[in-house]
Amino acid sequence: MNFLEFILKKCYNSPNKANLHGFAQITYRGNIMSEKSPSLAEQAYEKIKQNILNLTYPPGMPLTEAMLTKELGMSRSPVRSAIQMLQTEGLIQSDYYKSITVKPITRQDIEEIYQLRELLETSAFRHIFTSGKHVEYSYRIEEKVVRMCACAEDLYKWEIADTDMHMEIIRSLGNSRIDRVYENTLSELIRIGQCSVKNGMRIPKTNENLKKMVQHMREGNYEKSFAILKADHFEIGKDSALKM
Repeated sequence: MNFLEFILKKCYNSPNKANLHGFAQITYRGNIMSEKSPSLAEQAYEKIKQNILNLTYPPGMPLTEAMLTKELGMSRSPVRSAIQMLQTEGLIQSDYYKSITVKPITRQDIEEIYQLRELLETSAFRHIFTSGKHVEYSYRIEEKVVRMCACAEDLYKWEIADTDMHMEIIRSLGNSRIDRVYENTLSELIRIGQCSVKNGMRIPKTNENLKKMVQHMREGNYEKSFAILKADHFEIGKDSALKM
């Protein structure tokens, strides 16, 4: 099970579906932690990371150990360990004076992430058609779109479902190295994607266009289906994010 599937399983199968903490089970090395009795440091890491990814702690927000220990109800030691993990992962930055902030999202970050996304997904989407798997993948992607529609009222959950839809396209290449490259951008993609919506990208319209994309895939129409992917997810998404 890859880690996006793990997140979605936690989201949709949890008795408390509002308590999404799928990313809470991912270590800074990208491996899934044991769900048995996580340490206080792991718990602190999970909660702080979730708050960074869902923009409770927005890009550039100053953080302090004192603030985090108070919010989490923990001592400084596990919080300090969690901060070190998140620094290693690149989600928290510190300066010479040891002040810490949530990693900002710069214009360069957005430009580079979307350039990488377009390069990889364009190749993968073309491969779906040239390999004759467009009907199969229309159903695979449709499953992800259904989840996106179900999460339309919750921006964070919707963005995770959207990211999983894009990951499904990437997986069509069957290249584990490319999968890992793409997975390394997911934390940034999730934060940037939420900023795109906050800056004008419309979830209902995006969902409806994805339904049309799926239908065009099923009909074998590469040009029309790719045009939707490119317009909504490469161009509008990037332009909206750049309004930050």
